[in-house]
Amino acid sequence: MDAIVKNFPQAVESDRPSQKEAEDAVRVLLRWAGDDPQREGLLDTPARVAKAYRELFSGYDLNPEDVLGRTFEEVAGYDDIVLVRDIPFYSHCEHHMVPIIGKAHVAYLPNGRVLGLSKIARVIEIFGRRLQTQEAMTAQIANAIDDTLRPRGVAVMIDAEHMCMAMRGVQKQGSTTLTTTFTGAFKADPSEQVRFMSMVRGR
Repeated sequence: MDAIVKNFPQAVESDRPSQKEAEDAVRVLLRWAGDDPQREGLLDTPARVAKAYRELFSGYDLNPEDVLGRTFEEVAGYDDIVLVRDIPFYSHCEHHMVPIIGKAHVAYLPNGRVLGLSKIARVIEIFGRRLQTQEAMTAQIANAIDDTLRPRGVAVMIDAEHMCMAMRGVQKQGSTTLTTTFTGAFKADPSEQVRFMSMVRGR
């Protein structure tokens, strides 16, 4: 079954709570956790948390189409797999707002145009810096590249550890989750999937 991928519109600044409201919310959480926001060590914590959240969730302010817009056509006829593997990322689980830490591997089959390699890493960063599920993030990366570049196919694999399993709940440290998404030739031809997997795991 194909993944359902939500469209995340860019945030409208006027819809956001103010910096003061965000800091007040952090103070409420500190009190709820059982601490005193007025003690010396926590006085600057609300401002620090609000600033950190701006950075950690900056993906809502960015559009992957803007990043993927510039492509190159002078590729000397190259039309085989382009793979960028072991791209580290940090995201946050949308259910518990705790970290997801992992690596992404992204490949595509060019159709006359190629991307700058850093653009692939930037797309992962955009989707990673939003509240996520790993399944949705995998599909979002593939669809963004597929829709913008129009290659013959895209393959995405994500291998990540979820702190909602490691830090809380079942508390199983070290277990990872693997997800894949394929489009175009990668989806239609199992041999291309095998080639992608072999290249990802090859050292």
